[in-house]
Amino acid sequence: MVKPEHILGSLPLTRDGYTATLKIAWPSIVEAILVSLVAAVDTMMVGNLGPDAIAAVGITNQPRFILLAVILSLNVGVTAVVARRKGADDIKGANSCLKQCLILSLISGTLLALVGILFARPLLAFAGANVDIIDTSVTYFRIILLGMIFNSVCLTINAAQRGIGNTKISMYTNITANIVNVIFNALLINGLFFFPKLGVTGAAIATSLGNIIALIMAIRSVVKNRGFLDITTKIPWSFDKQTISSVFNVSSSAMVEQVFLRIGFFLYAKMVAALGTTSFATHQICMNILNLSFAVGDGFSIAASSLVGQSLGAKRPDKAMLYASITQRLAIIASTILFFFFIFGRNFLVGLFTKEAEIIQLGSIILIIIAFTTHIQTSQVIISGALRGAGDTKYVARTSFISIAIVRPLLTWLLCFPAGLGLIGAWIAVFIDQNIRLIINMLRFRTGKWTRIEL
Repeated sequence: MVKPEHILGSLPLTRDGYTATLKIAWPSIVEAILVSLVAAVDTMMVGNLGPDAIAAVGITNQPRFILLAVILSLNVGVTAVVARRKGADDIKGANSCLKQCLILSLISGTLLALVGILFARPLLAFAGANVDIIDTSVTYFRIILLGMIFNSVCLTINAAQRGIGNTKISMYTNITANIVNVIFNALLINGLFFFPKLGVTGAAIATSLGNIIALIMAIRSVVKNRGFLDITTKIPWSFDKQTISSVFNVSSSAMVEQVFLRIGFFLYAKMVAALGTTSFATHQICMNILNLSFAVGDGFSIAASSLVGQSLGAKRPDKAMLYASITQRLAIIASTILFFFFIFGRNFLVGLFTKEAEIIQLGSIILIIIAFTTHIQTSQVIISGALRGAGDTKYVARTSFISIAIVRPLLTWLLCFPAGLGLIGAWIAVFIDQNIRLIINMLRFRTGKWTRIEL
């Protein structure tokens, strides 16, 4: 897995390499899968209110992620820098980074939430919300943005924990938050016991309550725990130029990537929404199912990012190459299982969300496309994660610009409308987009230039 000319010292035995990778990866995979399943259950619960409710909730996804782009970009830098400090055994540097970024996360999350609340209606109208769902969408969007303030800080703590390889914290916080979400969904959507029947509004409240619980748990993980990350240590909360410069060096490029991602995804979702409520509801169901594939890729990507960052911090680029290759091999096995799951279970999976025959028929066709996308998607997500862990976010940003901001929207428009393929055309565009990103990022990975980046 590592060429002889790149070896700088003793490498872990194959078994030890796989063990170290799985130790970090499995909590992230379990977390991501369970979160995906809970999100799917969330959609199923809302789906009982009809296709309009699914569309009303689904239309808020891309606007929400556009507002979260700043936080997600910051956290890429947090993970990369903390991983380097962990590799260098620099406890003070890691905690200083976490403290400074928590302040930035809280300020940014609050300001972005307020902007989203004030401009909710025009933002969702631009996203493609039709007259029949716009009022419901605005109410849902404003409530979940209040929860985003808590979510922003929680995400930053979890990003730092991932940097040191402690992926269990993120797993526990997210699982607990989503359990809270599901419980209050049942109580508030349908009005069980003495709770009011609030429908989609109840789903939004449940999501925000889950975010609050997750933040409480995340804070507890870095308070007086005598671990590598502890914000109660006597390290000042003031900003220092070196740490901020290192974080921003990674985050600024990640921010550019997020802008390209969100522009591309926003345009994509807007075009799908233009196909009508039934098509958009089908699309949202299929996206929930696709998240299972993303869950596997993201789990291994987090492991790759953490181990690559730690290896480079310890001045061992050969180990970084080894761990990146190991995560790829493990992901291929998992993707093969998912491939057959999607192919043979497509009608059953779509049927879990709705009883509408038209949606089930269209969704089952899309599931075939998703099945053939699985291997490609997980591989490109892992390669991207390894490059981000090394701090090579500029290259990943350029890839996103080419593939997501340009190719995907253009192909979606061509295949959906002039070619007349409708929703199926939109998913063919996703398949092509994933292939392009995999090829471009793999070319970069094989050059090894990412191993020489300093943070």
